[in-house]
Amino acid sequence: MKVVVAVDSFKGSMSSMEAGMAARKGILAACPDADVVVRPLADGGEGTAEALIEGLGGERISLTVTGPLGAPVKTYYGYLKESNTAIMEAAAAAGITLSHRNDPLRASTRGLGEMICHALRRGIRHFLIGIGGSATNDGGIGMLKSLGFRFPGKEGQDTGEGAQALAGIASAILSDKMELLSQCSFKIACDVANPLCGPLGATYVYGPQKGITEDLLPVIDAGMKNFAKVTARTIGSDLSEVPGTGAAGGLGFAFLSYLGGELVPGVQLVLDTVRLADELKDADYAVTGEGRLDRQTAMGKAPIGVARLAKKYHVRTIAFAGSVSKEAAVCNQEGIDAFFPIVRGAATLQEAMDPQSAQSNMAAAAEQVFRLL
Repeated sequence: MKVVVAVDSFKGSMSSMEAGMAARKGILAACPDADVVVRPLADGGEGTAEALIEGLGGERISLTVTGPLGAPVKTYYGYLKESNTAIMEAAAAAGITLSHRNDPLRASTRGLGEMICHALRRGIRHFLIGIGGSATNDGGIGMLKSLGFRFPGKEGQDTGEGAQALAGIASAILSDKMELLSQCSFKIACDVANPLCGPLGATYVYGPQKGITEDLLPVIDAGMKNFAKVTARTIGSDLSEVPGTGAAGGLGFAFLSYLGGELVPGVQLVLDTVRLADELKDADYAVTGEGRLDRQTAMGKAPIGVARLAKKYHVRTIAFAGSVSKEAAVCNQEGIDAFFPIVRGAATLQEAMDPQSAQSNMAAAAEQVFRLL
């Protein structure tokens, strides 16, 4: 029997690999001769870099970059030597949690560009970048400027950074960009379909949570439209309506328009990176799960990504969760054949989330299910 295990993290309790290895322990207790393969799982958002570093034996590279409001921020990215790939999260350099206050007019993605520069100097040429959770609405110009792109005003002056700079941009100069960028590939984890501008765009939909007040929404959106027009004139194509370009305050647009990036659903990007399909081709069962299984899970979260991929190879999928809502039954319609909560008795939330207890519960639940199988 071959079992492929790919479990998302149980936030605050178990990492993806801790949960997966606990499930493996239980499966082997029931079926000692089973071939159990464990792969990391994440959705492309917060925790993706950590999951892939741990699960794929990557290197954690620490550095200091410019935070969203200019203060230095200690951060890190992952490095996968085999594929010469850096794994980054925009939130680690320009995240909304990195500052004690919101200032969307000034907040910049410069730090993410500095992370990319750091990786380039190390010889890294492939990038997987999750862009959720940013504090920025700058169209990605901060990142691009740190990579050598320039966006001067009508008089040739520097227009600055942050959302406040967008309206003053008169041209985009590509000649000074880092030459190494032409050797690079960028795959961007993007799970939203918003365009760059307009009522469904970056500013109107996500701006308020970053501190953009109602009176500033049309002003900043107009600046974003100006940046889009300048970009279209420069590269010869208007990509501002492409779904996902509005992600992370326009970072999706910057990667697509200036760096030839590919916008990919986060779960799919992770599944491709860990080569889960290769393992599922000859598997008998897939095991997945997350901290809470509910209706939102069925809307395309990481466990559903595993289940859908498993179905392509006629592999039955079992899911484990810390808690299961009444609406979780919809997950059965999306490819999960059966799911089980792992908590074994009455417990406080603190007791249930204790890492040692959670791993023990996961192993016990997996063992009993596979005894039946």
